[in-house]
Amino acid sequence: MSAAIVAARAGLKVVVVDEQPTPGGQIWRGIEANAGTSRGRALGEQYCSGLATVRTFRECGAVYWPSTRVWQVESTLGTYVTGPGGTRVVAPRLVLIATGAQERPAPFRGWTLPGVMTVGAAQILLKNPGSVPSEPVWIAGCGPLALLYAHQLIRMGGVVAGFLDTRPSTPLRETLQLAGRAALRSSRELAKGASWYAELYCRAGRYVPDVVDLQALGTDQLEGVRYRTAAGRVEEIRTSLLLVHEGVLPELHTVRSLGCEIQWDAGQAAYRPVLNEWGECSHPDILIAGDAAGIGGAVAAVHRGRLSALRILQRLGKVAAEPEMTEENCRAALARALVLRPFLDRVFRPREQVFAPDDDTIVCRCEELRARDLCAALSGSVGSNQLKAFTRAGMGPCQGRQCGLTVAALIAAAEGRHMSEVQPFRVRPPLKPLRLCDLAGLADESRSS
Repeated sequence: MSAAIVAARAGLKVVVVDEQPTPGGQIWRGIEANAGTSRGRALGEQYCSGLATVRTFRECGAVYWPSTRVWQVESTLGTYVTGPGGTRVVAPRLVLIATGAQERPAPFRGWTLPGVMTVGAAQILLKNPGSVPSEPVWIAGCGPLALLYAHQLIRMGGVVAGFLDTRPSTPLRETLQLAGRAALRSSRELAKGASWYAELYCRAGRYVPDVVDLQALGTDQLEGVRYRTAAGRVEEIRTSLLLVHEGVLPELHTVRSLGCEIQWDAGQAAYRPVLNEWGECSHPDILIAGDAAGIGGAVAAVHRGRLSALRILQRLGKVAAEPEMTEENCRAALARALVLRPFLDRVFRPREQVFAPDDDTIVCRCEELRARDLCAALSGSVGSNQLKAFTRAGMGPCQGRQCGLTVAALIAAAEGRHMSEVQPFRVRPPLKPLRLCDLAGLADESRSS
């Protein structure tokens, strides 16, 4: 949205393709309906702050296609989309990919049972249509989103039965050093996070730190959770609803389908695209902004989008309409937005078991393949794509979005290689499920034009 505002105001013809029915993405989902309501206030100040950007976007002159899926982008930039207006092909001069983040897949025994959800999915239900779980919930994981959800749920009248914190213990000295550097410019954000932890201690039924292993119990649905702490304590709890979260990572499905160069980011324990200071990638006519460029949060996404838009204007011989919209101002604002990132990446680094599930854990949900099935197929130097051919891992409806990172980690562990040396699954179109009638409609359109 931020990139579209800058580009459209400068006189460019801009088309924004959005899978959601209204603008706002994941962070500001449903903001136009929720702003000014008790639900909006409960979701917090940062959520409500998105209304101004959404309104500006609505008025900037960009063409907006909601409820529309991009299912292929060709190297020539031919972009295939399907939405309420049917299927069509767009031929832009430049493409900005802003697919955001996805929750980190964190397989553990029983994670496919009904009753186990991600925190991100539960937060979507909080924002739209405002669904609060009718029973106390257990939350397991780490990261700002898990804390934010617990805070929002309590404010909306929900009950947190307990919080299983999987955040690895960080040496106190290192934590203080990182926090000290960040506090100089992000004291408000640090204070907010501390208040969320304090709320958990006071309002959650239980708070359990240093959890290193999880198992969801049940046959046809979730009946309980078994956990183990770093000290070796094992306990079982009864519950029918478990929300899990182990951080987020860039959503790169579209980026990888184009063959854009990616690299392993050890700090964020995730793959990210190789970009220059403007967000330009290895494809000369594609830019990447927001969390798809590397996890930075909503504020950083705004400034990354503006920087990419400024670069697009440069390349097309235009200038920004607003005098204050300069490269210097955008870079300074982006630096301020990212100052807390090293602290968050270190403190909320995912536990090692996320990358090394035990043999009985289902890794590929679509094909119901367990870790032992995948490890049994690893002989010699086998890459992700060879393993896909041998086992069908990554061939299901999610196309490797849920299992690809774990498969790469299993290969790296089996061969004693670093994650930077292992490439994830190759991505093929269509990027989203596609009906045959949509393809037929595209053929009819080409014949009539």
